[in-house]
Amino acid sequence: MAKDPPAGDAPQERLDTRELAAQAHAGDASRFGQLYERIAPSLYTWADLRIRPELRQWIDPQDVVQEVWCRAWKIFDAFDPANVSFRYWIFRVAKNVLLEAFRKLDNPSFKAKSRDGSSKALELGDVPDSATAISRRIAREESLKLFSTWVQTLEEEDRMLLIHHGLEGLSQAEVAERLQLNRETVAKRWQRLLVRVADQKLPRELFSAVEAD
Repeated sequence: MAKDPPAGDAPQERLDTRELAAQAHAGDASRFGQLYERIAPSLYTWADLRIRPELRQWIDPQDVVQEVWCRAWKIFDAFDPANVSFRYWIFRVAKNVLLEAFRKLDNPSFKAKSRDGSSKALELGDVPDSATAISRRIAREESLKLFSTWVQTLEEEDRMLLIHHGLEGLSQAEVAERLQLNRETVAKRWQRLLVRVADQKLPRELFSAVEAD
């Protein structure tokens, strides 16, 4: 793997995510670490919501965060900030990572060899220390645990709206088509969800809509 890009926003600046992505794509490796640290809480929460409890012995949200870092860094040249947002692109990587893990778990021979969870669906290797540190820190954040628990109490359509639009960054039109709802209904539901998140004092900064704040 290439040299580990440093993580963490400089204390005196908070660049727009799109600007960070453009600078990273232009060759500023340090910006990749800043981008990833910014998106990692959303990725962790997304994986936490997607991985069923009975599968946790084989696949952990922390592993997903670390593996997505490695995959994304290796193929970052393929990312084009002029055509797609970093969030949309990184979640495409994440979906492939999780799909591969689920397929592996569907293989009877894998579970037969690892009934005690000693083998993991994601075989991590050459993970940068910064990626490991970020994933461990995020896993300890109580606000993310509270957020995931709250999301599980939502109606199915609201839960999927929050995942697809809030975390993955799909447009409301795309979510409306996916959930077979009209655009106005999706917009109203989203605004109600934002109010409920604020009322619960949950981390609204996980959502794509506030990346540039």
